[in-house]
Amino acid sequence: MLPDASSEQQDSQTRNWAMILHLSQFAGYLLPFAGLLAPLIIWQVKKTELPALDEHGRIVMNWIVSAFIYAIVFSVLIFVIVGIPLLIVLGVLAIAFPIIGAVKASSGVAWRYPLSIRLFG
Repeated sequence: MLPDASSEQQDSQTRNWAMILHLSQFAGYLLPFAGLLAPLIIWQVKKTELPALDEHGRIVMNWIVSAFIYAIVFSVLIFVIVGIPLLIVLGVLAIAFPIIGAVKASSGVAWRYPLSIRLFG
């Protein structure tokens, strides 16, 4: 049985929006709070239209909240010197994870970011 053309189109749209959702975290480097608001808005607006996008939205929001928590803890640990390298590692992961997530999403895989705390399921 051949796949339905509309389901293929919806799958393609889901993959494209999921990739945009992961990469939208970089908006925070241009505008304050845009790295939080852009993924949140994309997720909330598109999740009813593209149900498979909901999982990607949860993954991205879990990482954003987790990275924020880690940044607070690591900032406190600066006073014991160990926080400085941990913040550097967190900065590298904050760049690498969205790129890996976007590449995986473009191929149709919902990749859970390592070290993210599952707050949104």
